[in-house]
Amino acid sequence: MQQIILRMPETDRNALEEIRCRTDCPLELIVSGKRWVPPEGVAMPIFQKEQARHLLQQLAKYSLYTLDEELRRGYVTIPGGHRIGLAGHVITENGHVLRLRDVTFFNIRLAKQKVGAALPLVPYLYQRNRWFSTLLIGAPQTGKTTMLRDLARLVSEGIPNRYLPSRKTAIVDERSELAGCVDGIPQNRLGIRADVMDACPKAEGMMMMIRSMSPEVLIVDEIGGAEDTKALLEALNAGVAVMASAHGFTFDQLLHRPSIRPLIEAQLFERYVILSRHNSAQKNGCRLTILDRMGRKMSATEEQWQ
Repeated sequence: MQQIILRMPETDRNALEEIRCRTDCPLELIVSGKRWVPPEGVAMPIFQKEQARHLLQQLAKYSLYTLDEELRRGYVTIPGGHRIGLAGHVITENGHVLRLRDVTFFNIRLAKQKVGAALPLVPYLYQRNRWFSTLLIGAPQTGKTTMLRDLARLVSEGIPNRYLPSRKTAIVDERSELAGCVDGIPQNRLGIRADVMDACPKAEGMMMMIRSMSPEVLIVDEIGGAEDTKALLEALNAGVAVMASAHGFTFDQLLHRPSIRPLIEAQLFERYVILSRHNSAQKNGCRLTILDRMGRKMSATEEQWQ
């Protein structure tokens, strides 16, 4: 498997997003959102059951009991913020997932920090000496986490040549993807004024940060539950600017999600950023569209980033 990846053209290898391993099936590589087709004469190796066991043991550092929580939620985050999705036989009790057993499917998602990715958003998200509360919306693999991570860096570091001062930044990183902490220390560049609550449930983490770290801007990834909404409402009403992300294809789609709709109807988010992939085979990256607090498209907001 390593040899196949090392033999890829450098441009494809640099754009590698996912390594998908399914027991008794060929290895699958996702490059720039598309399935990578190997050159003629190169056969993709078959992922064997024994390899699945070995990979899981490696993730657990050969102590499976340490993965109890990860096997319940279906993914493992490793140093660098890379996340490995897991699937297999599920053990349930009273309708609730206890853990995964016989893990036979793995999705290795490569985290890549793209310093400067969020710069095109600054004119729309920072005005009158303050950051607007912003919700990033996008389908999987449109770069929400990448964009949110760079926004956290910009807020924490500031931009001296644009006269943007640095701000106290609180990051609640439930899945250890934004900061990529190892032993509590971020591996990604987040700036010198960022405080991170790592591997903490979002709702609890937001309240802890507001009460103990006095942030000016709060960053949180993948909101969705009713508890998240309650915590966000408290943060926004406390005068803390919030930057968050949520799964969705369009702004209108979020209006049909009961947990997020109250935030939209109360107009607590002042900006919405829609991330979508280009449909054209000739274009890579994603398209950014910025909406105001009413969901109206702002002028000259079409941006492309790689």
